Amino acid sequence: MKLREYIYVLIGSAIVALSFNLFLLPNNIASGGVSGISTITKSVFQWEPAYVQWAFNIPLFILGVLLLGKNFGAKTLVGTVFLPFVVYLSRGLEPWTNEPLLAALYGGIGIGLGIGIVFRGKASTGGTDLAAQIINKYTGISLGKCVALIDGVIVITASIVFSIEQGLYALIALFVTSKTIDLIQVGFGSSKMALIITDKQDEVREGILNKIDRGVTRLTAHGGYTDSERPILMCVVDQSQFMKLKQLVKSIDEAAFVVVTDASEVLGRGFK
Repeated sequence: MKLREYIYVLIGSAIVALSFNLFLLPNNIASGGVSGISTITKSVFQWEPAYVQWAFNIPLFILGVLLLGKNFGAKTLVGTVFLPFVVYLSRGLEPWTNEPLLAALYGGIGIGLGIGIVFRGKASTGGTDLAAQIINKYTGISLGKCVALIDGVIVITASIVFSIEQGLYALIALFVTSKTIDLIQVGFGSSKMALIITDKQDEVREGILNKIDRGVTRLTAHGGYTDSERPILMCVVDQSQFMKLKQLVKSIDEAAFVVVTDASEVLGRGFK
């Protein structure tokens, strides 16, 4: 398991680095984080992005250990060092597109994919995430606001150094990165959770157990109008089984009241 986590960190860091060099850097898209800072310094001072990332990431990692008193672990240190290393090795690659919008979209997807894989390895790539944690501890500002503040300053700086348009592309890349990370963490599958209120709960329960082969839980509830006890059946099914569940409930009790919501991640027997 530990070896697999290190592999996740290495693969994820490599994907982030390649996405940076193939999409974001050549199009001057500074979408937050240390990579965004290195994009700006590359344009202004011609500093090598990998050196800038090492110069920020390693001290921030050490500072985080000293000030936050946490054991960030060897995996995070590996990501902190390995990502700029791949950026340096791949610095000569030709960009895959010179269209800023495409670069923002696919660069954001690549960065989000890589970071999501690193998170799967129970680590991070350090950088401004650690800076945000330090600010959070000593100012009381929420962690989410700290991250938004740091990324916001970087995007605003990019808008001044490059153009307002480049800043807008950076915001697109940030948004796509965030959504891609969520997708990698949650997964591509989407299950459905159904809450069923019916006068024929025994028949519905038997049908779910025997015909759909899914578990069902009986919840105790009380009607708001009558204040009488009104049990609710809760069932989680795969997307492919949802229509079968609807038809089953309707065939047993057409008057049944059913509430359906997306269950983006389900853990347990019968699921992952």
